[in-house]
Amino acid sequence: MYKWVNSGGSQVFLLKDINLQVHEGEFISIMGPSGSGKSTLLNVIGMLDNFNEGVYEFLDQSVHTMKEKQRVQLYKKYIGFVFQQYHLIDELTVYKNIETPLLYHDVKASERKALVADMLDRFNMVGKKDLFPEQLSGGQQQLVGIARALISKPKLILADEPTGNLNSKQGEEIMELFKTLNEEGVTIIQVTHNEKNASYGNRIVHLLDGRVDV
Repeated sequence: MYKWVNSGGSQVFLLKDINLQVHEGEFISIMGPSGSGKSTLLNVIGMLDNFNEGVYEFLDQSVHTMKEKQRVQLYKKYIGFVFQQYHLIDELTVYKNIETPLLYHDVKASERKALVADMLDRFNMVGKKDLFPEQLSGGQQQLVGIARALISKPKLILADEPTGNLNSKQGEEIMELFKTLNEEGVTIIQVTHNEKNASYGNRIVHLLDGRVDV
């Protein structure tokens, strides 16, 4: 797989000759220096970003031949994304932010209520359910983002520096939660600079200058 941008008449490769096979149920940590293409690769896997050349198969479906609408449906159905920059919806409360993915899955109102209540409880956010993102600390916003990613029980969780804005205790709790989910069969791919977090994975992929460094 290749991804490039055109700059000053030449191609600048963001991802170069990436050949990565992920098996269902794996927990992969992607590591590498800043600018090595880690977040770009995660966005491509998560179908939030396109690539220029190559093939991408997801659950036996050819992503590279799909129209954008099909990719979006696939992403919403199977993938939970934990962003480094939260990407919460400013106009929605904590409760509504967490509930959002369920609206794409046509989950009944009563079931949505129960699932959101469970997430609020799990992340100790019950008292903050009516607050808006700007009223939360960075760590609290990150927890809301994680709760939102997990609520629809995705098959694949993509996490970009998932503990970057959390204190060490919260960070450890999140990694233990990921470990439990992985043991239950959820595939996890995380980007991290943190060696300890990376060790939770059963495979570490190193990137350097847009290539897998072997």
